[in-house]
Amino acid sequence: MKPANTAQTRLENRIRDLKLDRLTANHRRLTLILDLHRLVSARRRGPVVSVHSLSKWAPHAGIKTLTAGALLRKYPHVFEVFTRPASRKLCYRFTPKFTALIGEEKAIISQFKHESVARIRKLLLMSVNGTLHLHSLWLIRNELGLPENFRESIIKKYDTDFKMLGLEVVELAARDCETPPLAAEVEKWREKEYTDRWLSEFEVKYAFPVDFPTGFKKPAGFKEKLRNWQRLSYVKPYERKDVVRVRSCGGVERYEKRAVGVIHELLSLTMEKMVPVERLAHFRKDLGFEVNIRELLLKHPGIFYISTKGSTQLVYLREAYSKGCLVEQNAVYEVRRKMLELILMGRRNTRGLVKNLEKEVKEEDDASGNNVKLKGGKTRSAEGDFVIQILESGD
Repeated sequence: MKPANTAQTRLENRIRDLKLDRLTANHRRLTLILDLHRLVSARRRGPVVSVHSLSKWAPHAGIKTLTAGALLRKYPHVFEVFTRPASRKLCYRFTPKFTALIGEEKAIISQFKHESVARIRKLLLMSVNGTLHLHSLWLIRNELGLPENFRESIIKKYDTDFKMLGLEVVELAARDCETPPLAAEVEKWREKEYTDRWLSEFEVKYAFPVDFPTGFKKPAGFKEKLRNWQRLSYVKPYERKDVVRVRSCGGVERYEKRAVGVIHELLSLTMEKMVPVERLAHFRKDLGFEVNIRELLLKHPGIFYISTKGSTQLVYLREAYSKGCLVEQNAVYEVRRKMLELILMGRRNTRGLVKNLEKEVKEEDDASGNNVKLKGGKTRSAEGDFVIQILESGD
């Protein structure tokens, strides 16, 4: 009996890109910790949280596999553990380094609001009716580099560019001002191929950069099919056409190629050229690519790569990465890489952290009188032991 050829079986049997899979695993760690930081920051009582309550907060941030103590021991460059002299409760907070990087990212996003406006405008210009649901934008706000309060700080503030239709839909204030239409990011590559490699316009006008993963096997006739597909014309993302006919000559292929072009452009607008697959589905109707997204992405392994490392599937723009790193880096990406470096340091170089925490706890104890008297008149902190246990018990 011939095995079923479904999107799920093709996803399981695809050639893996180990570097992007590793990047996905690291990205998941960073996302979980940032989600936890958002929850903690929203508290009215300040950034200090008891270790006991972490067990309650962690599941809301998607952290389900680690106990509170294990999580804190695993990332000592992200979390500081200490005992409050007054209540004698073991507490934690985010380290100054990690907190400073979060503040730096927010400052960069705030500084380049005009770029955020441009990205939202481009998404609206790609849309079928010139409208987008705010919920869809909110789901990929981090990927697009938008501030958390983008509804107030961008949509409502820049009322010459955007206007609200009800409570949940945004549209361009003036749609017909883009003449001629904008050029998609892929046009830069096409221009380079045309001028540097002396390829004919027929070969590059509708082509996409293709980079297959190592070990990818091309079946018989694959190259010819790919060449014909690259030459196939389609309605480009920012071009306006009232009707994209599916049942015309080559209509299905052209419709799918337009969907490839729209997803390619959407990924190009993100900070890290990647987005969760499930969140692309929220743009299907607004951007006019009502196809099976995962099926479409798997059809083009040289353009997109779906990583299934972890609970969330991420789709990457293959051309944007080389050896697991973004080729054209930006300020937001660089700050997030620094955050990730603190996470990946694990328990390395923690002796200085222990000494600093001991000093802080001793100063707090001296101020509050919570010291234990030893023989010979010496004193020691009655609470610092807990700090050392948490930091050193994982060794």
